Amino acid sequence: MYPKIYLKPGKEKAVTARHHWVFSGALMKRDPGVQNGGVVAVFSADHKFLAIGYYNEKTSIAVRILSFEPAPIDGEFFWNRLQQANNARLELFRDSQTDCYRLLFSEGDFLPGLIIDRYGPGIVFQLQTLGLEQFRETFLRIIQTTWKPSFIYEKSEGMARLEEGLEARSELHAGELPEEGICVRENGVAFRVDIRQGQKTGFFLDQRDNRQLVRRLSRGKEVLNCFSYTGGFSVGAALGGAIGTINVDSSQPALDLARENFRLNGLPPGAHRFIQADVFEYLRASRDEFDLVILDPPAFAKRQSSITAAYRGYKDINLHAMKLVKPGGYLLTCSCSYYIDSSAFQKILFLAALDSGRQLQLIAKLPQPPDHPINLFHPESEYLKAFLCRVY
Repeated sequence: MYPKIYLKPGKEKAVTARHHWVFSGALMKRDPGVQNGGVVAVFSADHKFLAIGYYNEKTSIAVRILSFEPAPIDGEFFWNRLQQANNARLELFRDSQTDCYRLLFSEGDFLPGLIIDRYGPGIVFQLQTLGLEQFRETFLRIIQTTWKPSFIYEKSEGMARLEEGLEARSELHAGELPEEGICVRENGVAFRVDIRQGQKTGFFLDQRDNRQLVRRLSRGKEVLNCFSYTGGFSVGAALGGAIGTINVDSSQPALDLARENFRLNGLPPGAHRFIQADVFEYLRASRDEFDLVILDPPAFAKRQSSITAAYRGYKDINLHAMKLVKPGGYLLTCSCSYYIDSSAFQKILFLAALDSGRQLQLIAKLPQPPDHPINLFHPESEYLKAFLCRVY
């Protein structure tokens, strides 16, 4: 049995409800053998077994649960979790029109701290926690055996690792990754992905369904794509028959790759505009009008303490975006901050619409795609909100 952690009286309720996080304030005592990054057994105050997880006193989430049953945490355990996730994806992506998607989604696939993405013939993975850092070689063996990828690239970066006491890691573990990036297909659309320098694991895989929606909506429309990154929404709009698109992003390399993505799909980049600018400033200064405005910003609230500033940021960009939509046009607005839930995001849009003087209809609330499954016991796994609104 692993070293034991004991929770304060009454603090076992979240674990018995199968939530994957135990916060530091819930801990009562621990065995002397408990180490940061080590596997622990979680017990209630009256010494009843609750779960198996891994521990880190450096973070507010002291324990992340791996199993709610007594189980050895070893290669076989991780093998079974990865095969379960892979089998689910095989059912989702049976055709050859899409070869880039999330293979394993952390708590959404019952394995906190690990993300695995497929990019064409290769695999990109992230280890976000100290507890899983200890099992890197195990994951590399399983990835190689399961998918036999042409390359395995680790993109373990971000604030979460710093909070865990870990340095960022971005390195090629196996195979070859071309310097110019990898070309993938999403619903038959070609995209070049810069895995080394790109955001997240290289591409925003969670917007796949919404890019398809934009393609269906865009015939004959002028489209403004804010926080455009490498042009995913704009390529979809152009393929759907948009008259023109404007791509606004602060990153010139991202805009250069957006041009390349237009060319890959037989779309002349010269018929579209690519503007390097701060989106907030661009929206305030613009006097143009559009049939469809897309807002897909980075997370404004990456921690609880950022919520107030995030509210202001989301309201500001949505207010100014609404003013640029032609009467009867669309606003597709997104948030990937899980600290701001759907009801809070809707309230932000209500306040922005009130101040903008525009009428808004909420046409659809669009969820994250099925390769980013929501663990019903862990509501934090539901992070992406996308609202399609008609503006009058």
